[in-house]
Amino acid sequence: MIVVLGGINIDLVTITDRFPEAGETITGTRFITYTGGKGANQAVGCSRLGVPTIMVGRVGNDLFSTQLIDSLNAAGVDTSYVRLDPAHPSGVAVINIGNKGENRIIQVLGANKACDNTEAIACINALQNTHVLMLQMEIPVAISLQTAKAASRLGRIVILDPAPAEPIPEELYQHCTYITPNETEANALLGLQINNVHDASKAAEEFLYRGAETAIIKMGSNGAYFASRSKSGHVPAFDVVARDTVAAGDAFNAGLAVALSENKPLDAAVQWGCATGALSVTKLGAQDAMPSRNQVEELIKNSQHI
Repeated sequence: MIVVLGGINIDLVTITDRFPEAGETITGTRFITYTGGKGANQAVGCSRLGVPTIMVGRVGNDLFSTQLIDSLNAAGVDTSYVRLDPAHPSGVAVINIGNKGENRIIQVLGANKACDNTEAIACINALQNTHVLMLQMEIPVAISLQTAKAASRLGRIVILDPAPAEPIPEELYQHCTYITPNETEANALLGLQINNVHDASKAAEEFLYRGAETAIIKMGSNGAYFASRSKSGHVPAFDVVARDTVAAGDAFNAGLAVALSENKPLDAAVQWGCATGALSVTKLGAQDAMPSRNQVEELIKNSQHI
């Protein structure tokens, strides 16, 4: 079982042939509303892959709240620990997608940033019967730290996706069983530009030095690099046609978490992450794009580089 403490957002998506310049208005080709949030996306991803998953977080008591909770429930996620917050709006992400699937995102975190000790206690209670804790940076980092420390004491796996990138307390690194930044987030946290596998290996070494047990650098079309104190390696990307890269990192983390919850070795778990992320970019949307277990297993089975 997996517990996810993190953000729950509504995604307002525009699709355009190109991104506007500063001060420019252009005409888009499509507008879509999706349920999202990094935490919620990862929870849906884990549940779609067949592992019981609990979501802990907040939504506003507004017109989006029912849609957000219903979407989680429809995917089989346990929402017993999702609270309605009457004082803050639900989180919103405004997403612009270009004609090559690339994206630009503005978040207004709303109720997510109001999470407090109530969510920490709820998460710690949920951890009694779970194997893996998944964290991101859409809720106050102090709450993530409090929960990560409790998970460490219980011997649980802690996966931190440091997105959106913001400074991380040194103590939090020390409670990360896995940290999973992409190249942009690793650069923001470490000041290291990542253009290739060699650069990723240097970044991973720095994350290990800061206290993480294992670092995994998500590199999009270049796959993923992983390193622990005893093992390192690179998993190439799967060959797919990308339509929308929104939530690809969340899908990666879901695949990784599910594989780790099933005691798969590190290299196989990273392959699961890459396969889940690859399948997600072939569809539009965030939670809607999360693949099934059969799809992931089939992609891995049929790929020559695995």
